[in-house]
Amino acid sequence: MNKIRVLVVDDSTVIRRLLTDSLSSDPLIEVVGTAAHGRIALAKIPQLNPDVITLDMEMPEMDGIETLVEIRKLYPKLPVVMFSTLTERGATATLDALAKGANDYVTKPANVGSVSVAMQRVREEMIPRLKSLCPSAVAAGTAAPKRIVPRASANGKRALRRIDAVVIGSSTGGPNALQEIIPRLPADFPVPILAVQHMPPIFTRHLADRLNHLSQLTVTEANHGDPVHAGGVWIAPGDFHMKLARVGNEVQVHLDQGIPENSCRPAVDVLFRSAHSLYGGNLLAVVLTGMGQDGTRGCEPIQASGGQILIQDEASSVVWGMPAAVHRAGLETSIQPLSHIASEIDRLATNSNRTRLTGALACR
Repeated sequence: MNKIRVLVVDDSTVIRRLLTDSLSSDPLIEVVGTAAHGRIALAKIPQLNPDVITLDMEMPEMDGIETLVEIRKLYPKLPVVMFSTLTERGATATLDALAKGANDYVTKPANVGSVSVAMQRVREEMIPRLKSLCPSAVAAGTAAPKRIVPRASANGKRALRRIDAVVIGSSTGGPNALQEIIPRLPADFPVPILAVQHMPPIFTRHLADRLNHLSQLTVTEANHGDPVHAGGVWIAPGDFHMKLARVGNEVQVHLDQGIPENSCRPAVDVLFRSAHSLYGGNLLAVVLTGMGQDGTRGCEPIQASGGQILIQDEASSVVWGMPAAVHRAGLETSIQPLSHIASEIDRLATNSNRTRLTGALACR
């Protein structure tokens, strides 16, 4: 079998040992080396030829951001996973790292009680990411997943019906994808947007603040009871499912800490199902880059009701997991590269609402 070759970069001896022992427990992963800071790591890359690097943020000599910038200059395609702290500073630095080319991140286990629990947390969080970023490193003889041909009813031309809301789901690579999409939407965008990005607490607030700074629309981390309206974008807070509920004459955000779905909280499926219960087929669901299959089950009732489902294509995705699952189920109505998704969202929402306005005026 081909093993995933990992270079661990961290100034802490304890963390290097924790990562090495945790990752080496998987038969598909081999830690081929460690480095205490970025300069050592850059010297070891040509010697060790790793498939992926785990990179600490705060290190002497050369910190994580500086190291990442140099890696991207020399090895633009080499996957890098940041190993960051679950703090305000860690969240800001992680988003900076993602913007500068990091593929993904994992937060360091803190206050978990024991080394064994910390190792288990690392295995659960880090190993799936390494495998998703290195799909070619699989056991010899393992067959590729069978491609399911999309159903004609899902992919054929369908009448453009009114869109009352846009719901978005993303995971690995999602922060950069959202940063590509949301700021390109116009200030008069006609419907609300609600998004689930798989991220922990603190990180989602910093993501919302960053998007708000770059966008014409108002982007916020959702609060329980927020009224939903055109011109706004709501990001589900980490560790909370985001749902929608009609209260009187308005639609509001409702948050809860129900059981995780697809090992996620927030989960895309939860938002999509909830939005469908209010808007039926008058929805545009967008599934962006990410590992796993969160969002697929939530797309099923939207597709069955005649809603629009847009997925990111494989070439522009960091990990073509979530969109691929929707595609294999034959649910999408359109596949677009990331560079086209903002204009497609704007076109679908604007045209459908222009049609609604024209019809209303004609009836007067």
